Amino acid sequence: MRKLHQKNKKQPDKVRDKTKITKNLDENIKNVKELLGEPGDLVVRELIIGGIESRAALIYISGLTDENLINNNILKTIQLNMKQFESDILDKIYQEVIAVTDIKKAEAMDEVSFAILNGGTAFYLDGRETVLLMGTSGGESRAIEQPDSETLIRGPRDGFVENIQTNMALVRRDIKDPNLRFKTHEVGKRSKQKLVVSYVEGIANPDIVNEVNRRLETIDIDYLSDSAFVEQWIEDSFLSPFPQLLDTERPDKVSSDLMQGKIAILVDGTPFVLIAPITIGDSLHSMEDYNQRWFPASLLRILRYLSAFFALFLPSLYIALVSYHPGMIPSTLAYSIAATREGVPFPAAIESIIMAITFEILHEAGIRLPKVIGQTIGIVGGLVIGEAAVSAGIVSPIMVIVTALTAISSFGVPSYSVAITFRMLRFAFMIAASFLGLYGIVLIYIMINIHIVNLKSIGVPYSTPFAPSFVNDWKDLVFRAPVTELKRRPLYLKTKDKKSKDIKPE
Repeated sequence: MRKLHQKNKKQPDKVRDKTKITKNLDENIKNVKELLGEPGDLVVRELIIGGIESRAALIYISGLTDENLINNNILKTIQLNMKQFESDILDKIYQEVIAVTDIKKAEAMDEVSFAILNGGTAFYLDGRETVLLMGTSGGESRAIEQPDSETLIRGPRDGFVENIQTNMALVRRDIKDPNLRFKTHEVGKRSKQKLVVSYVEGIANPDIVNEVNRRLETIDIDYLSDSAFVEQWIEDSFLSPFPQLLDTERPDKVSSDLMQGKIAILVDGTPFVLIAPITIGDSLHSMEDYNQRWFPASLLRILRYLSAFFALFLPSLYIALVSYHPGMIPSTLAYSIAATREGVPFPAAIESIIMAITFEILHEAGIRLPKVIGQTIGIVGGLVIGEAAVSAGIVSPIMVIVTALTAISSFGVPSYSVAITFRMLRFAFMIAASFLGLYGIVLIYIMINIHIVNLKSIGVPYSTPFAPSFVNDWKDLVFRAPVTELKRRPLYLKTKDKKSKDIKPE
């Protein structure tokens, strides 16, 4: 397998064409068209410029460029200002004429094709082996709006979009620190997408920054449709059900984590930005925790932990208590449960699994359908199926209550990827409870804790600040201390600047 990989690695890369640019304009235009496959959206605007009537051409792809910029700042300025020049036309255009800030010279076809496919415009001049490449990217794009996946009652209303330049600008608006860094990578052997690693120099741990960059440089894939590919490529353990990087659409969350010493990974073409490293506690934190006063924020966070507990353990506890440990249930409640289960043909374990799978199907259908229809299917489908199942005697009313409470609790987890993990682990607890009761639940819980203690996120233990223990970081873990007490950055990140200077000094 290793020999085959090495053999493939030695093969020439047919994607990047190293052909030199010739002095013949017609041949250059022909080469560009052949390289790009004669696309219908390729625009070739030929023109005559200069006192010696030199032939020239502007080449770009319609839809990827800002055509107003091309018409007004390039084409129009060339036609108006080049009549008086009779020599060194290309240099005059480069230095004096073109009203575009991003402009450079190129002498190879791979540079030209890459620039054109990224929304740039190529300027060819007959008789010259040098091409001017101008940054004219633009076209239609989604406006900045509030992200649907992370809504807040109090906080900024802007969210990331698919344009990486816009996303970088959103981060810069929040962090006006000259030490904010953006390191660019090119990923995708064929798509050649831009990927940016963002961090604050002087705060972030250089070892973590270097490790993230090292892992990103190992990415060997043709195309990235989303930052999820990056997450799966650089995570520490692909066998773990827990996400080792968090994704977010909120610039304020990214800016806050950058100032804490974490790393952000922005990928062109997706609004989801990755944050690393993370811990188990980060999955239950929300930006609203910091936009509210410390006391209500702490209560909301405790409620979120309680929701996570219900989402994980409630169905399995119901199975264990009803099937194996009815003596632990108060007598009045036990009689009530027994009365509601009279006539139900299935044991509690099968009953719970049927209802859990039914809910998962409804949830998945509600996501895939159009928004208005999906909400209707989720509400009406749940009510109709639940009522019909109880009326038919397939499930008990108490089981419908447990399933509904579990479903609602799973939506209390802020991160969608973490919520999916809890939904998967819920079935593991239910199966264990159906065979061993409470002992099975405890056994799975111990196994998960062992896994979390051994899991890492970019080399940082996933279980911190519990184990290894950093008592100072507990101020912002389950409870959220007042802002005046959050004077230091997380100790487990080993940041260069450990003190938050934007908070009241000690």
